[in-house]
Amino acid sequence: MRSAHFSKGRPLSSFGDFWRYGVVKTLRKWKAAALSPVLAARNSAAVESAYGVLMVPNWQDTTFRYCIFGTYGRDLADLLLEQREEFVFVDIGANQGLYSLIAAKNPKCLTIIAFEPVPATHARLAANVGLNGGAERTVLHQLAISDSVGEVTINVAESHTGTATLAGRDDTLPATGGVTIHTIDAPLVDPLLAGALPMFVKIDVEGLEAVVIAELAKTQAFARVAAIFYEVDDRWASAGEIEALLRGAGFTRFAKYGRGHHYDVLASRS
Repeated sequence: MRSAHFSKGRPLSSFGDFWRYGVVKTLRKWKAAALSPVLAARNSAAVESAYGVLMVPNWQDTTFRYCIFGTYGRDLADLLLEQREEFVFVDIGANQGLYSLIAAKNPKCLTIIAFEPVPATHARLAANVGLNGGAERTVLHQLAISDSVGEVTINVAESHTGTATLAGRDDTLPATGGVTIHTIDAPLVDPLLAGALPMFVKIDVEGLEAVVIAELAKTQAFARVAAIFYEVDDRWASAGEIEALLRGAGFTRFAKYGRGHHYDVLASRS
């Protein structure tokens, strides 16, 4: 395995946290709400996001609007674009593919492996990859990583596809109906991650992060994971449990991005 030095998180002051993750993020949400109807009326075949990638219009979806107006901020986008050594990006819970598309803009990202199990969302992911080029470097899997293999039902809200979850949360938006998806566990995940390059993994699975990380840790490929950027919401996930799991697997650095009960963490091995 090649070694890699992945860019690390930058410490922020309390005021900096408040400004970036409180004020600026709120203003971006307001902008998205105000301008989305105007842009939707144009009926464009593709829309350029604040991150410089094209996306198939999906204006009824809050997740799409957040992608277009940069509501998610620059933290993960900049980490992906700043990598200066060859790597593989693994996008677990890819949704419509924002971060897979951003990773493809970095020529040092030689392969993108994206997992998105919901059929309609996966179709948009594939269409977005086609719009932006880089398809020859991108492998798409219409699968969810879990601790079992089979078919399960997931509830998806068309108004906010990013809330789809298998974690059994009771706060999700009203769903349009159950959708059948396919799940795989560690033995089936391992060959999908075969290779030699170090991997940068993003996990956004709405409360199932600990389960996904535990499955990844069972694979031989996990030794090549140099960094994991994962979402935490203290209302339904234990940040301490996830950190303990990763420390046991050799991760030593943890940088927090965000404030309040909902934030992201970058875990790296050195």
